[in-house]
Amino acid sequence: MKIIHAVHPEDFVKYNTQQIREKFLLDKLVEMGKINCVYTHYDRMIVGAATPSSSLKLETYDQLKSENFLDRREMGIINIGVAGSISVDGENYSIDKLDCLYIGKGKKNISFEGNGAKFIFFSCPAHAEHPVQLMKAVDATPAEMGSAETANHRTINKYVHTEGLKSCQLMLGVTNFKPGSIWNTMPSHLHDRRMEAYFYFDLPETQRVIHFMGEPHETRHMFLNNEEGIVSPSWSIHSGVATAAYSFIWAMAGENISFTDMDPVNIKSLQ
Repeated sequence: MKIIHAVHPEDFVKYNTQQIREKFLLDKLVEMGKINCVYTHYDRMIVGAATPSSSLKLETYDQLKSENFLDRREMGIINIGVAGSISVDGENYSIDKLDCLYIGKGKKNISFEGNGAKFIFFSCPAHAEHPVQLMKAVDATPAEMGSAETANHRTINKYVHTEGLKSCQLMLGVTNFKPGSIWNTMPSHLHDRRMEAYFYFDLPETQRVIHFMGEPHETRHMFLNNEEGIVSPSWSIHSGVATAAYSFIWAMAGENISFTDMDPVNIKSLQ
């Protein structure tokens, strides 16, 4: 399991491109026949992908110092590939593309099946047990944002949140764009009380996403490929634009689970 340590914003401004990619890029997660994870020191979130060719069992990791992966954790999973299934302590759940499965603290035996399925998961520490919950894509809570005039007309589909699938601290959803819109999370915002991770997908292999991060007065950018992600500290903006249509998963963990708890950043103040 790769480990990403936390970065202070005063150090961040001194990084070159390669250092920024090493500290924040989530790459090489989707690999056929494997489960790959990144452990971040931002609210202890783990971002991973299970890409089964046959059955894949989620094992624990030495970094967790626990008998099972979810002994002290919860997780949310989005399938971005073909239909597959997830078994949780012997109970099977059919997961179509963009369906979400929440698995609460204490579950022991988790396995993934479905050749061509791509299960992207986000896990963070949990203080209480919540039941396993499946939400189909059509049942997610939609919120339309932006407009065609500013090329950011998008639908934010909320799965794990206060009025959706219940969790301890995890929030999770998928953002899709209207035709012709390519800007996400613009205007930008901060939320000092929690971190966030993005995972970009459904982007043509020949195209790129340009992700912007940093304090509003000291921003940097990275070019990302399809099925790559980024971890965003609480002090950083997290906006992006792409050279073609795309979608992305967003996940948050931290002090609260209020989706509207954001500190807006005026576009004119970005530097």
